[in-house]
Amino acid sequence: MNDHTSLRFTSEHARDDGIVEREFTLGDIPGILWTPGSAAAPVPLILLGHPGGPGLARIRPRLDARARASAELGFASVALEMPGSGERPALPDMESARDDLRRALDAGERPGEDVIDRLVLPLVERTVPEWQAAMDALLALPEIGGPVAYSGGVLAIGIRLAAVDPRVVAAGLFAGSYVPLRMFDEARRIRIPVHVLLQWDDEGNDRQRALEVFDAFGSAEKTLQANLGGHTGVPAYAGEDAGRFFARHLNLPR
Repeated sequence: MNDHTSLRFTSEHARDDGIVEREFTLGDIPGILWTPGSAAAPVPLILLGHPGGPGLARIRPRLDARARASAELGFASVALEMPGSGERPALPDMESARDDLRRALDAGERPGEDVIDRLVLPLVERTVPEWQAAMDALLALPEIGGPVAYSGGVLAIGIRLAAVDPRVVAAGLFAGSYVPLRMFDEARRIRIPVHVLLQWDDEGNDRQRALEVFDAFGSAEKTLQANLGGHTGVPAYAGEDAGRFFARHLNLPR
């Protein structure tokens, strides 16, 4: 088993916008940490979930924008390279499942439950312990004080983290339909506040399944924000609303 406990910073850059950006490795996992340069006290931390695939280098502009929005609220944020993505070793079984997913979508069909299970469950099993190791290492830094929130996708990863790790106090999730049926019970166990962003006409998702996932969350405070448009048509104000959600739950007395 790989050692995911050793944190080593490999670069540091103080940007013009005041954000300190540091690349690191956690064992053999690449990552990026963004912290607000003007922070006078330990700050909360947002875990930036993303779909993986192309790797951190290719999606970095989108992550930078999300990190900037977090820093403006006074929060640090972090992204990890996903298993099987970027420069990390390929995972042939997951690639096979991803190919089956693409074939189903190209044929205008909903992927079978076995395809979703083969693609998503191994990713969840690998990624959640890596996020937990990252929290262990980053919360030990003097500039990071918690609490912690999860933001973005993969939806099933956010569900597992919210269900099993009490350090995660809020989750702002990107709605998706690729949640294995067996994970609905985990969604029902979630009690933290949840804010879910759904693109109503998302061409890659089954809207009804996404709504069923939202309905399953056991949180007393859960919000669904649905906007017209496809996967890339998220309006700017949706991000602002998510920011207010995080500000409400991370700016806690410590």
